[in-house]
Amino acid sequence: MPIPRPLQPATPARDAFTIHRAEVAAGMNLAYVREGVGGYPLVLVHGYPETKRIWWRNIEPLVEAGFEVIVPDLRGYGDSDISENDEYDLVLYSRDIHALVHDVLGHERCGLVGGDVGGVVIVDLANRFPGFVDRMIFFNTIPPMVPEEADWYAAHGMSMVSLEHGPTGDYRIRQGRDWKELLEELDTPARRRRYVRDFYEHRLLASQYSFEEEDYDFMVEPFEDARRLYAGWAPYQLEWGRPMSEAPLLAQKVETPTLILYGPDDQVVPKDFPKRCEIAFSNRTGPLVIPECGHFLQWERADVFNEVAKFYFSDLKKG
Repeated sequence: MPIPRPLQPATPARDAFTIHRAEVAAGMNLAYVREGVGGYPLVLVHGYPETKRIWWRNIEPLVEAGFEVIVPDLRGYGDSDISENDEYDLVLYSRDIHALVHDVLGHERCGLVGGDVGGVVIVDLANRFPGFVDRMIFFNTIPPMVPEEADWYAAHGMSMVSLEHGPTGDYRIRQGRDWKELLEELDTPARRRRYVRDFYEHRLLASQYSFEEEDYDFMVEPFEDARRLYAGWAPYQLEWGRPMSEAPLLAQKVETPTLILYGPDDQVVPKDFPKRCEIAFSNRTGPLVIPECGHFLQWERADVFNEVAKFYFSDLKKG
């Protein structure tokens, strides 16, 4: 008999929020949710294999707390445009979000939240656009690596590489190096859905019983499209020579105030994630370990995440 999971906020209907679109680069439109206009802007950035839907349990509680909540789909994901020139990388994601929030929506400053690929993107955003980011929440992803702290890593028995290709991370090789063969195998919508569902179910990213049947369907549906599934693999291909528009700003300490959260049931992000964050973030709160959750912390423990986010950004709200 499984131990009952902590009760989570109800999941809004699929069509609960209006989907907006805006051009952020030539020929590139991002889809996004924007609720609570007029509050302090919080930008929630998804990773892979996610879309803006992974934040569905967080939007309303944060809006009710007085925040303007902005939730984009990264280029190639969800309802955003697919790049006709196959232009996907971490800096393009970062610049797209800055263009959306700063240039289109008119915010000079904001708070950022991200895990997985989204966590890496918000670090680049904070480093690339000084003064744009007031604070961040960062969880379950690859921490920045700080080359000048090589002795510190060695003293703690760590390599400079923070994400090894272990038995649960073989997908990174397949999506990065062997993507053509993998795409040929996933030759039907049903097979693509099954592949993505495994990340939420069998690949040990999430805490057991975190997702119900209707949740799996909600999360995997956008990846039925082979072009969108392939677009999500772009960050993994960088390790095997995929061209970058420019290098992301990830090999340095982060000075932006950052709250570090960690879902310990995640079997893909290494257990030394909290320790690595201690050296990478100069102005940090935490790391705080959130029990009974893994990689999809914002969904699995929305009850905790929403309250922590409200508190962490509370003094930045207008009025």
